Amino acid sequence: NYKMNRKLLHTPEGVRDIYNSECEKKMFLQDLLHDTIKKYGYHAIQTPTFEYFDIFSREIGTTPSKELYKFFDKEGETLVLRPDITPSVARCVAKYYMDEENPIRLSYMGNTFINQANYQGRLKETTQIGAELINDDSVYADGEIIALVIECMLKSGLTEFQVSIGQVDFFKSILNEAGIDEETEYELRELISNKNYFGIDEFAIEKNLKSEHQHVFQRLPELFGSVDILDEAKKLTGNENALKAIERLINVYKVVSYYGYEKYVSFDLGMLSKYKYYTGIIIKAFTYGTGEPIVAGGRYNNLLGCFGKDAPSIGFVINIDQLMAALSRQKINIQVLSKNALLLYKHNEIENAVKFSNKIRKEEDFCVSMLEIGDKSFDEYMDLAKENDIQKIFVVEGDKVNEIFNNSIN
Repeated sequence: NYKMNRKLLHTPEGVRDIYNSECEKKMFLQDLLHDTIKKYGYHAIQTPTFEYFDIFSREIGTTPSKELYKFFDKEGETLVLRPDITPSVARCVAKYYMDEENPIRLSYMGNTFINQANYQGRLKETTQIGAELINDDSVYADGEIIALVIECMLKSGLTEFQVSIGQVDFFKSILNEAGIDEETEYELRELISNKNYFGIDEFAIEKNLKSEHQHVFQRLPELFGSVDILDEAKKLTGNENALKAIERLINVYKVVSYYGYEKYVSFDLGMLSKYKYYTGIIIKAFTYGTGEPIVAGGRYNNLLGCFGKDAPSIGFVINIDQLMAALSRQKINIQVLSKNALLLYKHNEIENAVKFSNKIRKEEDFCVSMLEIGDKSFDEYMDLAKENDIQKIFVVEGDKVNEIFNNSIN
């Protein structure tokens, strides 16, 4: 029985407890990012933690079935814990905003669940905060979303990061011209994403591709860097839709430069997302200290059509846990702005302690009211204050309260 109890103290693989100052910093960061998104006019929305399986089906193009946490309700319907929130928001908008033609701006925060292989310490439950801009197909919407991603990164405290922009339409246009079907496309996506040049060569020979198409697919993994690579991409093909896709990126870059954020942007035409619902530009943000992107997103003009509403859309999601890890490894401290106090009192001083602690709570952020324990020394209370980011210590003495420590920065 003792062994069983000891086992139950641990979490399953891929999930973890977050507590003390780390939890406080995470909550503070979430509020900060939520406020940043809110300032752009995005309204909060909450969707259920689990949905019908079909919301995340293969046809809709989200997470592979084997990576979903699946279970059944009493009626025998297959339900899943949400692996990502965008399809849930799409379902919501189709249900409640069916006739709305004006741009819809929505933001959300919640946990997502993916039952993936637990490598590189990747979590199976992560916290996401995101924004979706629906009913707007303009290049200005693309620019706003990218600017908002950059603003969120800057607000978090990051200074060195890069927002990488790809374009699914460029790849798709060449695929269609080459007559490549969906199954084969997946194979090619993997080769390009892994920069497997020999594999791309073998693929081209096996599928009997024209040399011009083989050349484009060979060059795709190398087409990353500054805005100049877009001019190179233009020279690779005469395909009208592919050229339109590049022109779109050039115009997006102009819009981002109006915000003054162009230095944070780079382009990567070999970047392809695992989510098949993306139709236009795709976005990933990277920084030091984490191998995974801290932000992912893109344009998904057909996703809402799966739920009956034809609405062009674009959005992004920030992986809060990845962002926290990056900030920690870069030694960037999340400054939780608060004035915290500890109030010490003896048994016969409880009345004054309650009155004074309530007064502090009205003036400060919080006050911990604590009965003095035996012969605990001042240094021990100082250690307790440091552990809990407490700036002031007060002691109740009769009907007076004396401040014995003050480390607050006004």
